[in-house]
Amino acid sequence: MPRKSPRLTFAVLASGAGVFSMLQSLIAPALPTIQHALHTSQSTTTWVMTAYLLSASVFTPILGRVGDLLGKTRTLVAVLAAVLVGCLLAALAPTIGVLIVARVVQGIGGAVFPLSFGIIRDQFEAGQVSGSISNLSAIIAAGGGVGIVAAGPIVAALDYRWLFWIPVAIVAVTALIAARCIPESPHRAQGHVNWLGALLLSGWLVALLLPVSRGSRWGWNSASVISLFAAAVVLFGLWLRAESRSPSPLIDLRVLRTRPVWTTNTAALLFGAGLSSVWAFLPGFVQTPSSAGYGFGASVTASGLLMLPMLIAMFVAGVLSGHLEPRLGAKHLLIAGSGLAALACAILALLHDEQWQIAVAAGVFGLGVGLAFASMANLIVSSVPAEQAGAATGMNANLRSIGGAIGTAIMSLLVTSHLAHTGLPNVSGYTHGFSVLTLLLVGAALAAALVPVRHAAHTPGRATDSPDPQPDAVTRA
Repeated sequence: MPRKSPRLTFAVLASGAGVFSMLQSLIAPALPTIQHALHTSQSTTTWVMTAYLLSASVFTPILGRVGDLLGKTRTLVAVLAAVLVGCLLAALAPTIGVLIVARVVQGIGGAVFPLSFGIIRDQFEAGQVSGSISNLSAIIAAGGGVGIVAAGPIVAALDYRWLFWIPVAIVAVTALIAARCIPESPHRAQGHVNWLGALLLSGWLVALLLPVSRGSRWGWNSASVISLFAAAVVLFGLWLRAESRSPSPLIDLRVLRTRPVWTTNTAALLFGAGLSSVWAFLPGFVQTPSSAGYGFGASVTASGLLMLPMLIAMFVAGVLSGHLEPRLGAKHLLIAGSGLAALACAILALLHDEQWQIAVAAGVFGLGVGLAFASMANLIVSSVPAEQAGAATGMNANLRSIGGAIGTAIMSLLVTSHLAHTGLPNVSGYTHGFSVLTLLLVGAALAAALVPVRHAAHTPGRATDSPDPQPDAVTRA
């Protein structure tokens, strides 16, 4: 049996979560290169991102629950093995179809997040949990920034396939160490996997996210989009009914209905809309030729460097949040993080004529992301029973992804609805888009303000507010 080593365990979890977070954003700047190399169309190439989003959204909560039931460590090793296979397949992909399949397999890695948080909750000393979750959240947040910054130099110096060869090496070592050195979590949920619930959950997630992510190409009033949205509503209703009647639900709805969880999840949904939209559209803004009346004509590498302040700020804020939570509480840090992110989007909407203004806004946004990521994870972990941690944190990550898809769709609609005669977006599209993101992030701060300061009574299968509240390092006001 592996010996318990918190430092080694954290290093392994950080490696796995960091690589998956990097894979989320690493491929986006290279899409034009992939389109040219594989001789395909732009609309087909964008499925590289869409397939990844759909796969991660489906597998994250399901495998989080599987980890609660069967063991988080063995599930983590299986998930890392899937990411390894997906990266290897992507690095060797001869066609765009194979690459899209590879990205579906990579999306299984979304379960790394809830499994990692659950392992920390189960195996670390009580005084280490909050800080460790904050540090891991900082690495997850920074991983997305690393992907944006590193993609350009990697593609320019090597080849786009190295965007997958590098993760192959890292994930292989991480999976091996995880299997040999991380002991199995002692806490197990009772019951079995509710496969009907899993099928219905997968159905409504795909029916919702597919038209959200493809609606701008298919047409928002097209029969396909309307039909899929209608199917999402029906499947969501059936899922709620199946989960409420199941003796072993995939997602315990009683846990989701508790105030600490639903308020934090609402903040995650709104915050995800802002996060994904800034990552997706800010590089395009700075890459726009200055002849359009805005933008700087930056290369992929140069635009990545303008995002560097965001990357540094995300990591620093995430690490510092572990030291600030015992004094301020995760609730206040989530409010502050959402507020800073809203301020950054407001700056982008009003001040974007100089590169230093973009860099400042990126840095402020990074501070907000670092604080918010850590506090959301801590609020969920502290508010649910140990045997529900994987499923609950998986659902929180999922809602952030759903918010990201919705936010990106809104931003795309605003940016591309009015094009100049050159075919480039008008600057008003970006300013209106960043203004909407500001409002969404303000909404995230308001949702965070509704998070109660009492911590949950950890009873099996249920999370309820303690009748005699005791502030702790996570939920202290």
